[in-house]
Amino acid sequence: MANSYDLRVHDEKGRLDKYISDKIPDLSRTRVKELVKDGNILVNSKKEKVSYKVQENDQIFVSVPAVKPLNIKPEDIPLDIIYEDADVIVVNKPQGMVVHPSAGHPDHTLVNALLYHTRNLADSPEGFRPGIVHRIDKDTSGLLMIAKNAKARESLEDQLAHKTNKRQYLAIVHGNFGEDDGLVDAPIGRNPHDRKKMAVVENGKNAITHFKVLEQFKGYSLIMCQLETGRTHQIRVHMAYIGHPVAGDPLYGPRKTLKGKGQFLHAKVLGFEQPTTHEWLEFQVNPPHIFEERLSELRKKQVTK
Repeated sequence: MANSYDLRVHDEKGRLDKYISDKIPDLSRTRVKELVKDGNILVNSKKEKVSYKVQENDQIFVSVPAVKPLNIKPEDIPLDIIYEDADVIVVNKPQGMVVHPSAGHPDHTLVNALLYHTRNLADSPEGFRPGIVHRIDKDTSGLLMIAKNAKARESLEDQLAHKTNKRQYLAIVHGNFGEDDGLVDAPIGRNPHDRKKMAVVENGKNAITHFKVLEQFKGYSLIMCQLETGRTHQIRVHMAYIGHPVAGDPLYGPRKTLKGKGQFLHAKVLGFEQPTTHEWLEFQVNPPHIFEERLSELRKKQVTK
């Protein structure tokens, strides 16, 4: 059932999203932002931005649509849980698993597995991605943080937005480097010639990837990437853009590549502030066996660095 609220500002000050989340504790600032975007919040009968500064006697109307029913079936799929408390879960996602249900993947996803593990997952407005605050591609392995309640979701999403968390990825890429490290600062958007792909485009969203060269082999390199932003396929697009596509990448890489089951990309390190205690938490996991196996094979070949 939908809920509605009529609020009148008295002597309060500050941003619209903070004012509303303070007055209606069930609404996080992230949820308020979504409601504003969808036109469900009006100030003096007009749409305003979340950054609008409330003023005395402002009349604010908030309409909260009912959350779409969750029709996702919990599935008894093994999970590699690295850490869990009352607010968050950190999971090591295997290569080949989709994060949340979609038209092409209605089940057998990480969300199906999480719902079997616990019913305490933060609501999502769409209904199909409870607990999910960020994602990695199906064939990318590694660490993800999951929110168990609205407060945790808001905190983790704020950390992502303000770039205060830590995300480092291992990747085997084509080619060798003349430098020890580098930075790719290039906007990413939908590929105008292929809607299934992303690309560096002039009107894309700001995207920044830092990388460090760890090892070099004959025709390949092992690098560590650190995300400053989190765009769809960011590392895959950026590395292809500078001429070093991720090995095994079926979308952005060459056909002649390392034998595997998709891109050799692994979310190795994840760090963030615990939403309640504000303690810094940091985790790391080794890449899957197939990743290590290909590295071992490459190390037996000529090393250029």
